[in-house]
Amino acid sequence: MKKILNDPRDVVPEALDGLVAASQGRLRLVDGTTAVVRAGEGGGNVALLIGGGSGHEPLFGGFVGEGLADGAACGNVFTAPAPGVILEATRAVDRGEGVLYVYGNYSGDNLSFDAAGELAAAEGIPTESVRVWDDVASAPPDRVEDRRGIAGDLFVIKVAGAVCAVAESLAEAARISRKARDATRSLGVALAAGSIPETGQPTFELAADEIEIGMGLHGEKGVSRGKLRAADPLVEDMLGRIVDDLAARRGDEVCLLVNDLGSTTWMELLIVTRKAHRLLADAGIAVHDTVVGSFCTCQEMAGFSLTLMKLDPELQAYYDAPARSAAYTKA
Repeated sequence: MKKILNDPRDVVPEALDGLVAASQGRLRLVDGTTAVVRAGEGGGNVALLIGGGSGHEPLFGGFVGEGLADGAACGNVFTAPAPGVILEATRAVDRGEGVLYVYGNYSGDNLSFDAAGELAAAEGIPTESVRVWDDVASAPPDRVEDRRGIAGDLFVIKVAGAVCAVAESLAEAARISRKARDATRSLGVALAAGSIPETGQPTFELAADEIEIGMGLHGEKGVSRGKLRAADPLVEDMLGRIVDDLAARRGDEVCLLVNDLGSTTWMELLIVTRKAHRLLADAGIAVHDTVVGSFCTCQEMAGFSLTLMKLDPELQAYYDAPARSAAYTKA
């Protein structure tokens, strides 16, 4: 895989340097770490810290900003951030009322954030964790806590950021953020794998007529493999699985995310969006908002994911709150 890099071992700090340089003073690096935080005063009393492995840009650093996260602790490519990085970021964003952690449900991230939370508690900084587990392909509904977090991170971070800006307590921020997590489902498919910058090699191989279904964001193989089909039947199968798992019914209202996994064109994403809207309309499910683009990627992986978040009045109010960051803005 050809990439525009310097030393592959420096991709994460150099990318974060670039993010800060482009922020016009809104972001800063936490000294000695691969964490980025909002410069100056943050939002509300409760702080929001997100994080995970790099290689999924613009997740996670791209979602640090007004009405979103106060900081992001970033690991190496496809690797969880170290507890020390998370702890330093926790100290940097804390405003005296505690820090909410939101991150994908992967073993490395779970261990690192749990360890950092214990260290923070010893310093008098309370934390709560919301593990995002939206990937319907990675475990059945009765083992939802074993599911991976994929592009549903965006919707959970959006709600969590709005909640933390006004919440009176860390417990309240965690409650509503978990409610958003539990109302969110995703499924992804890949036509070609991404790669790890240090090796330049694809993380799996697919024949020209094959598609990977339900793969992880770190380049893991999917849960199944099938033949490449036209867009419409593919979207119908994917959305059907998401709607069934979410128990969405006629009269419900949802937000829809059509997410590029790294190298899928805008044209393809719009064709997918067209079919998803038609299917939801036929099912009597209203689309409150549609987000299309690159938000949670796997390097140059070809493919896309679909995400639905089922709304109620409380979640809708937080989702509709304004937000602004390098990768996502809501007026």
